[in-house]
Amino acid sequence: MAFLTAHHTDVGIKKKTNQDALLLKTAKTPKGPVGLFIVCDGMGGLSHGELASATVIRGMAEWFDTQMPRLAFSEHFEEEIYSEVEKCMKQLNEKILKYGETSKVKLGTTMTALLIVDHKYYIAHIGDSRAYRISNSLNQLTKDQTVVAREVARGNITEEQAKIDPRRNVLLQCVGATTEIEVDFSKGDVQANTVFLLCSDGFYHQITEEELELELKPGTVTNNQQLKDKIVELVKLVKVRKEVDNISVIAAKVY
Repeated sequence: MAFLTAHHTDVGIKKKTNQDALLLKTAKTPKGPVGLFIVCDGMGGLSHGELASATVIRGMAEWFDTQMPRLAFSEHFEEEIYSEVEKCMKQLNEKILKYGETSKVKLGTTMTALLIVDHKYYIAHIGDSRAYRISNSLNQLTKDQTVVAREVARGNITEEQAKIDPRRNVLLQCVGATTEIEVDFSKGDVQANTVFLLCSDGFYHQITEEELELELKPGTVTNNQQLKDKIVELVKLVKVRKEVDNISVIAAKVY
């Protein structure tokens, strides 16, 4: 198993600062190549959202560097991954929350993390950034933790109504805003010739799943530059469609 990777982030057509943050880390381990990919979408006045997202990225990067070497030898890898990531995220949540209380500001960030190891993927998710898997078809691997997504799930509004609902960006939880967070974990098998895509909501609001599937079919991507070119073109398309938010994407092809 090996990776092709690419990322792209853009401030967008309206905002003056980019409060998104990304992490791509790969390593060789006894379990084979390991990849950690994270998208964070910060929120808060001035540079506070940028601080929140960067804090999570730095914390998770440090976690990967210090804990993954040990975990790679663990006989109880899966159980430990969940507990270790949850512990790290709660510590980062407390850190951001305390900063906000001390500085008297409100700030927070989404966090969607994808860990690929030993032909399996593990997702840790808070907020409304997304993870997709593209192989023979496209599948959304995360559930948006928003008021609108909850209302759709309850049958109170339709998917079409959700797209224009004024509560579209109201989160049920994010990192750094409340004392308690609940990390949503999921997992699955990794097949060769699969593309994983992580993105902030500034990307997916103005792009269709059909377009993502068409442009990122694994068979059309054979090197890092091709993957980079494809996501850059998709971000340009999102801007043409007048998305006003920051736009960030990570793509990783497993082959």
